[in-house]
Amino acid sequence: MTRFEGTRFSRESFAPIAVSTRSSLEESLHFGAGVTLDADGAVESEIGDADLVVYPRSCLKPLQADAMVAAGLHVTTEQLAVACASHSGEPRHLATVRDLLASVDLTEGDLANTVSRPYGAAARRALRAKGVPPSSLQQNCSGKHAAMLATCRVNGWPIDGYLAVDHPLQQMINAHIELLTSEPVAYIGVDGCGAPTQAFSLRGLACAFSALARGSKVVAAMTAHPELVGGTERDVTDWMRSMPGLIAKEGAAAVMAGALPNGRSFAYKIADATDDARKVVMLEALRLLGVDAATLAANEQIANVAVLGFGQPVGRLVPLEWPERR
Repeated sequence: MTRFEGTRFSRESFAPIAVSTRSSLEESLHFGAGVTLDADGAVESEIGDADLVVYPRSCLKPLQADAMVAAGLHVTTEQLAVACASHSGEPRHLATVRDLLASVDLTEGDLANTVSRPYGAAARRALRAKGVPPSSLQQNCSGKHAAMLATCRVNGWPIDGYLAVDHPLQQMINAHIELLTSEPVAYIGVDGCGAPTQAFSLRGLACAFSALARGSKVVAAMTAHPELVGGTERDVTDWMRSMPGLIAKEGAAAVMAGALPNGRSFAYKIADATDDARKVVMLEALRLLGVDAATLAANEQIANVAVLGFGQPVGRLVPLEWPERR
C-alpha cells in the first residue's frame, strides 16, 4: 500500500465517486470512499476503503443523541429531533432549542457552542435584517448542545466544562459510540461547534446507523420531524420526507450516513470535502440499499446539482456506480 507522502492516505483510500460535465464534456472528477451494509451488517458494496478512519462530524449527532437517551434524557420528539440536527436556524428550530433548555431551567446563555449566524441562507438574511447579532443559539449545533446540557442536569453532572473530553457526559457518549460502531474510537478531535468529535471507520459509521434503525427513539424523532433535522430546502430533510422510515444525516467535510428501517445502511465521504458531490452520491447509496428505480427517479431532484454556464444549466454532477460484492 503506497501512501501519499506527508499524509495518512494511500491510493486505495479513495476511488472515483462522482463526475461533472460541462457542455457534454466531462470536466471534473471527485473521489470518495463508502460502504453499504446488509441488515446483518455484512458489506454489500464498497468504494475506496470502507475501513478508512474519518471524522463523521455532524453524522455523529444521532449517535450522540442516542447515547443521551440511554443516559436518561427524556424530551419531546421535537426536542430529540433538533438534538440530532444541523438545523438551518429557522424560527421553529430556535424555538425548539429554547424550549429544550427551559425544560431543565437553563437558557441560551448556558450554551457553550460557537457563536454564529444561522446555517440557512434565508434565516441568516432575516435575522441580519432585524439587527439580531450572531449567537450560540443560531449556530446549527445548538440543539445538540442543549441536549447535552439537559443530560447533565438529569444525571447531576456539572454544567461547567461539559465540552471537555474528560467530562462524565463526553466519557459516556464516547463509550456509547463504541457500542454502536462495534469498534474503538480511533481519535477524538474538536468539532466546529467546540464539542469533542470522534473518528472511526466508515464501516463503523454504517454499523452505528444500522443499530439505530433497529428501534432507537432517535429514529422515531428524526422520521417524525425531518424538518427539524435540517430545514427548508435541505436535502436530508427532503430525503426523509420522501422516503418514510429512512434516516439520513450529513456531516461537514462531505460525510453522509443513513439507514432504512430494515437495518440496511450506508456511509461515505467525499475526499475533497465537496458538498455538492456528497448530495449527488446519495442516489447511488440508496440504489445500493435496494430502493427501487421509480422512487429514485421521482425524487432525483433532491440530489440534482446543475453545472451552470451564463446562469443556465449546461451540465450536471452525477454519481458513479460502486462495485458490488456478489
